[in-house]
Amino acid sequence: MSLLDDFMVRAILAGLGLVIAAAPLGCFVVWRRMAYFGDATAHAAILGVALALAFNVSIFAGVLVVALIMALAVSSLNGRGFAMDTLLGVMAHSSLAFGLVAVSFVHGVRVDLMAYLFGDILAVGRSDLAVIWVGAALVSGLLYWRWSALLTATLNPDLAMASGVSPKREQLILSLALALVVAVAIKVVGTLLIAAMLLIPAAAARPFARTPERMAVIAMVIGGIAIFGGIEGAFAFDTPTGPTIVCVAALLFTLANLVRVLRGQSAR
Repeated sequence: MSLLDDFMVRAILAGLGLVIAAAPLGCFVVWRRMAYFGDATAHAAILGVALALAFNVSIFAGVLVVALIMALAVSSLNGRGFAMDTLLGVMAHSSLAFGLVAVSFVHGVRVDLMAYLFGDILAVGRSDLAVIWVGAALVSGLLYWRWSALLTATLNPDLAMASGVSPKREQLILSLALALVVAVAIKVVGTLLIAAMLLIPAAAARPFARTPERMAVIAMVIGGIAIFGGIEGAFAFDTPTGPTIVCVAALLFTLANLVRVLRGQSAR
């Protein structure tokens, strides 16, 4: 009997694959204050599911294409005089609504919307596992390749321009990575919780990190603990796995900030 025949092992491996990709990317989302950007891209995934079912193509491919289109659209509109928080809110919620309506028009296909909205990590199969880890490897490779340029463009766009680094190009690279993470994560935590797994581990890691690289590593560790704790908690208490994972991450975030506050008080 293979180790991968155990659904719990597959679930943990799927979650760890997501964390490896999402945690470093989530650091850039936090640094750039792109929370709504992640929401808009993730919400568009449901429209990708509907189109994939309608045209009988891979769900991963449909979600990736629509998430990429949304990410590129938002990226191109950034800095053109639009009220970005309002625009992103409109795009996020309207794309989710259009997706849900589009799914209802797909006949002859049984669609479990709850699985796409909140994830179904315990139902991850071997092929899903392969897609998740290939996607995680691509995102990790992309971030490793562009790490220095992405950091410079994030922390000081003027310095980036002077160094020959285009902030716009780095924004497009982040958009591509974000679309890949959304396509990978939809099976694990679902569209409504993807942004949470991008943001919460990175935000929880911030009080303990003195360098960007350390923050990315700590975010991966926190994300990994959330995956283990969420899966075990869901199994023990018979709760939805995706939301339980996010709840554990939120508790870790709260604990991290309590430690930060106590440190600050003791230092006075």
